[in-house]
Amino acid sequence: MDKSAKIYVAGHRGLVGSAITQNLEQKGYGNLLVRTHSELDLTDQNAVAVFFAREKPDYVFLAAAKVGGIHANYTYPGEFIRENLLIQTNVIHEAYKHNVKRLLFLGSSCIYPKFAPQPMEEGHLLSGPLESTNRPYAIAKIAGIEMCWSYNRQYGTKYLAAMPTNLYGPGDNYHPENSHVIPALIRKFHEAKIWNKPSVTVWGTGTPRREFMYSIDMADACIYLMNLPDEKFRDLLGNEAETGAFEPPLINIGVGEDITIRELAELVARSVGFSGTLVFDTSKPDGTPRKLMDSSQLRRMGWHPTVSLEQGLEAAYSDFAARQV
Repeated sequence: MDKSAKIYVAGHRGLVGSAITQNLEQKGYGNLLVRTHSELDLTDQNAVAVFFAREKPDYVFLAAAKVGGIHANYTYPGEFIRENLLIQTNVIHEAYKHNVKRLLFLGSSCIYPKFAPQPMEEGHLLSGPLESTNRPYAIAKIAGIEMCWSYNRQYGTKYLAAMPTNLYGPGDNYHPENSHVIPALIRKFHEAKIWNKPSVTVWGTGTPRREFMYSIDMADACIYLMNLPDEKFRDLLGNEAETGAFEPPLINIGVGEDITIRELAELVARSVGFSGTLVFDTSKPDGTPRKLMDSSQLRRMGWHPTVSLEQGLEAAYSDFAARQV
């Protein structure tokens, strides 16, 4: 991507989009397109069409989505599937109509089957049933991958789907009910420390294993992918039309190691400075037993994460604490 290229970051205020925007700015990209939800509702087909016709971006990072943790996915399944399908359909189609050079569609590790072999490879897509608690969201994201795949085959577009592992970092959503596990734990432990509570309750048994990546690392990987030479980028898009093989335009982004939720909770407690006890509410759902991404394809290409979980948690808590002032 040329430094003067017009780059649209959809969802620039979210965890993923804000990290990508910040990383692009730090790398010297000075022609960024961003719109708040009030300025551009991506579920509105006409509004998206007008935006693309007027602005004509060269590259698109599709990071806009309705996201949330287990509670939010379980409570609002209709909203999760409807809004995500609308957002990605509108953006991907208008990108095609207005000759966007490359598009990166951001998904989630929940696209893989609940009992997929570990670590989860790109080829495990559609190989088994999904985790029920976030199936509507996962199906929407799978549809986004298929849409990228289909447009590449029919129209010759260059749309790649990147599946990051569980993310956390600056700008995260710390809502007490609708956030993901790390921001939820940060808030719980912070409030317990402030209010001198003797214990904190954590959902589930604490035994599921999860992989976590700092959002700034993820953003760096996304920009690395979008800057690949044409030949290497095309290789990631698959060649199903010629080979007949199952080759979705899909690449995993992860750190390559996971920990249990109990271990994570203990790490967060130390980062926040909470010294009380942990209580696990086993009546609450655990979700998928394990979700570890196989990101070896990206590593072979030369990209590696740089922020450890301990470092990332300290930075994330600093960001959260600064917002409380």
